[in-house]
Amino acid sequence: MRWEIEQFHREIKQLTGIEQNQCRKARIQRNHIACAMLVWIRLTDLARKTKQTAYRIKHGLLDDYLCQQLKNPSVTMRFA
Repeated sequence: MRWEIEQFHREIKQLTGIEQNQCRKARIQRNHIACAMLVWIRLTDLARKTKQTAYRIKHGLLDDYLCQQLKNPSVTMRFA
């Protein structure tokens, strides 16, 4: 049981950025933690369904986003 808790703690920190919260109010901190947990649940669910790791799922999503942004940027650069 202890190993599963350690694994959950490591994964939620590495996959969701839960520790990067800069908020001071308790309510906003709770909202941030709840959102991070929902993201972790979704990533692990997708990982189980596709028989991949949650890390591979996350990096695959980031790779897809980066490729899409390089092909068709959502922010245009203007040089004066």
